[in-house]
Amino acid sequence: MSVMKFFRLAGSRVVKTGVAIFITAWICVLLDWPPVFAVITAIVTIEPTVSDSIKKGIVRFPASAIGSAYAVLFISLFGNSPLTYTLAAVFTIATCFRLRLHAGLLVATLTSVAMVEVIHTNVLMSFFIRLGTTTTGLVVSTVVNMFMMPPDYTKEIARKLERIAFRTGIAAEKVFHDILDDQHQVIVVEQELTDQLDNMIQQTEQLIRFQKEESKYHPLIGSERTRFEQDQKQLIQLRLIHYHIENLVYTSFDQVEWPPEEKTAIMTAVTDMAQSLKHPDAFNRVKHREHHERLTDIFWDDTEAITTAKKQYPANLPPELKILYELLSIYNLVGRYYGKLE
Repeated sequence: MSVMKFFRLAGSRVVKTGVAIFITAWICVLLDWPPVFAVITAIVTIEPTVSDSIKKGIVRFPASAIGSAYAVLFISLFGNSPLTYTLAAVFTIATCFRLRLHAGLLVATLTSVAMVEVIHTNVLMSFFIRLGTTTTGLVVSTVVNMFMMPPDYTKEIARKLERIAFRTGIAAEKVFHDILDDQHQVIVVEQELTDQLDNMIQQTEQLIRFQKEESKYHPLIGSERTRFEQDQKQLIQLRLIHYHIENLVYTSFDQVEWPPEEKTAIMTAVTDMAQSLKHPDAFNRVKHREHHERLTDIFWDDTEAITTAKKQYPANLPPELKILYELLSIYNLVGRYYGKLE
């Protein structure tokens, strides 16, 4: 297996963690310090972004210092005893909570109880060595994260956007066809589709946040920056499309009635819109505008339905208009998604 293939399979974070562990342990051995505490710190400091590594490192250093101090204090008072382990852990947790050092709580507690076993003489020197090992782990892991295989989420974001758009097309087609075929009362599959979409959108939003944080240290330039900005705008459009689809999924409709030619026009518009989302090359600006205009005409010109609705639905729009409103909203958003709306 080639080195590059191994990197792809293992993942950059795994590889960087291994490198950080090796360098950290090597430095500690050279300084005759116990590597275990430094290695623990290095492992937990490798974060998805350099910014997160630095932010959490700033929290973990004082938290580890607190844990070390309590270990030194209670071993001086009670020696290597069960009471020492208990008090060191409890006081470390309580202090970290009090000071809101939540990101460093686990490392600090592990450090505190682990130090009880290794401190035998010169507790003050052990405390300062512990601070040194913590600093080594933090610095090494942060430097490795910054300069070795810097995090780049742009390609993954683009891939997820394509998958979200594809699944959005499937969900939209399914929901509208079920409504038009009077099968909307059975919505379990529709809900599953929208729930999956929501999870995918949230994951992509998190990746975008990671990339924004990473850009503070590795700024995107040129076409990469333009593409990333476009991806953010497209995700917003997909999130809004998802919102309108959910409106339909979680709304109960009575039997909807359209003249055959109008129903055919709506079905055709839905199919073409779904194809545009599933296959970007299928988006046709002229056809998209024609469908949009036809749907708008159906929405405004169906005066008979509106008049009837005033009698049957005194406080609400008739279901036909609700459906058309959501469909027109989605059509607008699809146009914006491809940057073609005039």
